[in-house]
Amino acid sequence: MEIIRGTTQKPATSELLAAVTTDAFGSEDGVLYIGYPILSSADGRETIDALWISKDRGLIAIQMIEGREVGNFEESQDELASLLEAKLLPHRVLKAGRHLKSPPRTITFAPLATELYTDDNYILANKETIIEAIKGIEWTTPELYEPSLSIIQSISTIRKTLSPRKITREQSHGSALKALEDSIANLDSRQSQAVIETVDGVQRIRGLAGSGKTIILALKAAYLHAQNPHWKIAVTFNTRSLKNHFNHLIDTFVRDQTGSRPNENLQVINAWGAPGGATRTGIYYQFCAENGATYFDFRSAKAKYGFDGAFRGVVEAALNEVPHPRKLFDAILVDEAQDFDPAFLRMCYASLDEKRRLVFAYDELQSLTESSLPPVEEIFGLREDGTAEVALPLNADGSSSHDIILEKCYRNSRPILTTAHALGFGIYRDVDPKLGTGLVQMFDRPELWEEVGYEVEAGALRDNHQVTLVRPTRSSPEFLEAPGQVEPLLQKIQFPSELDQAQWVASQIEKNLREDDLRPEDIIVINPNPLTTNRQVGPIRKILFERGIQSHVAGVDTDSDIFFKPEEGSVAFTGIFRAKGNEAGMVYIVNAQDCFESFSGVGRVRNQLFTAITRSKAWVKILGHGPNMAKLTEEIEKIEANDFKLNFKYPDAPLRKKLRVVNRDRSADEQRALRRSKSSLSDMAADLAAGRLQPEDFSKEDIDLLKKLLGP
Repeated sequence: MEIIRGTTQKPATSELLAAVTTDAFGSEDGVLYIGYPILSSADGRETIDALWISKDRGLIAIQMIEGREVGNFEESQDELASLLEAKLLPHRVLKAGRHLKSPPRTITFAPLATELYTDDNYILANKETIIEAIKGIEWTTPELYEPSLSIIQSISTIRKTLSPRKITREQSHGSALKALEDSIANLDSRQSQAVIETVDGVQRIRGLAGSGKTIILALKAAYLHAQNPHWKIAVTFNTRSLKNHFNHLIDTFVRDQTGSRPNENLQVINAWGAPGGATRTGIYYQFCAENGATYFDFRSAKAKYGFDGAFRGVVEAALNEVPHPRKLFDAILVDEAQDFDPAFLRMCYASLDEKRRLVFAYDELQSLTESSLPPVEEIFGLREDGTAEVALPLNADGSSSHDIILEKCYRNSRPILTTAHALGFGIYRDVDPKLGTGLVQMFDRPELWEEVGYEVEAGALRDNHQVTLVRPTRSSPEFLEAPGQVEPLLQKIQFPSELDQAQWVASQIEKNLREDDLRPEDIIVINPNPLTTNRQVGPIRKILFERGIQSHVAGVDTDSDIFFKPEEGSVAFTGIFRAKGNEAGMVYIVNAQDCFESFSGVGRVRNQLFTAITRSKAWVKILGHGPNMAKLTEEIEKIEANDFKLNFKYPDAPLRKKLRVVNRDRSADEQRALRRSKSSLSDMAADLAAGRLQPEDFSKEDIDLLKKLLGP
């Protein structure tokens, strides 16, 4: 039995209920929610004190009373039952005719009560009788457990809002995707905990791509808003194409819980923002506007701080300009935190009231370094007394409501996810003779592999030890591989030319739409290089247009906030940045040869490939041309030959440091400096070899320094 703790006004009775039920029913399969769900009524919204959903006992709504007076508990139970039935009745799976197959039961739990009562409709129990009262309830329809849980968690509402699929045959791609979506019916315990358990202070949620972070933040925002409609809550993110998705999810979840749309206190806003009203505002803009700080738009920020440092520069400048900022929000939720500089999180933290409710979610592997963000002590700094401004305290059992790790991945199947990791880290890349390894990057903390769902099959996760890592079904459920029965989950193809690639992709998309029961929004075509996407996807789009198929480049042919255009039947093309945060059943990665290696930093292009692959819910096609595609194909074949396991020698600390230096992402300024230095060094070597320069032409100090830096 899992216990998920939401906000409650009856903490003592809630803890007593949790304790006695854990002792008596801890081995049963079910969830005890405290302070959840919130239900809409004619008088507004009502929070159920506790709800137990169990395969053995069904749904039991529990009213709690902390004093001795129980009042008209029968009337309260009638109201509870009515509200709960109103939520369940619209769902056919739970109904027989006009009524619920198995109506919920109700109990009033008053630990100090001396007068007790039990009949077929009402139960009043105290701390001595609550166990026997619950044991007296049995459920004869355990098959309704999963759908009941899905409805209570609001997950079922996501499926209701999806556009319907037209399925023409059982073994089609569309049929496989529908089965997959139906299988992902419920939140697991970690996800439920992340949604409902709200803490004062900072809460960190870590998880892989596909672990449900965006859904969790949307559900959490809806739950906080439903509980506290007067709170000012901001939800922000890095990828602008996520904005519509967030708005849709939060609106759906709030209406499901309260029966009405969210009010103006709940804002889904950009991180940067600009003047122009609710659709353009952002965290940084509001901070400047409300505190009188100097505001920079992107153009002026780029001129002052450079392209790569623009946002960090303006945020740090604003924080320095306003030492004591005004409190703007009661809670801020940040998605894709790995894409922000820590200064932005400090700005969010500084904009909160004294409770400091900051929730930030990020992907451990998006940047493929030790951690995509520094530790919270480093992000938020120290107080005057030397203690950390922010800590993530542990519970007595070692868990933490402040630091939640989502180890399951519900988007990517095991073969797809391990392929993404193997390519991203360079696990089977040819050995670089300068480094003695093919690895591109590696976690400094080996245990992070296990925290994100891998298991050690052989060897050890220790420096200089060989290790084999696998993803068990616990963290990569088997049902995610079912679409492989329709078509292989992973394909890699090297084409003779870019034109051959374009013709093949266009033909496949036409087949997907006309024969495979896929919808346009089931398909994404990703060109990893964001700077060349519009030009490089042109030939494919031209062929599609000639065949009567609409397409668009997200953020170019659409508003920045829009990614898919299902109402127009248009297929989405995108560069890697706008692909982040989005997903589809079929993903075509074109020109993947650009991700094999790069002058700008192999880590950057490997991360692009990792991100592109993990956009897929089912099938991935890694496509390209030229010699680098041949090498990339060979690397993928090694992954397949190793049965999608990661087999490598864990690098020691000095090698990890070299990997970070040699394979790091280089800024545009660093790339220009490197080109100049390489050119000068080549010229000098040529002049020395030709005798145009002599070693004596250089100072001894310069020669000694070069020897020291370059080594023997």
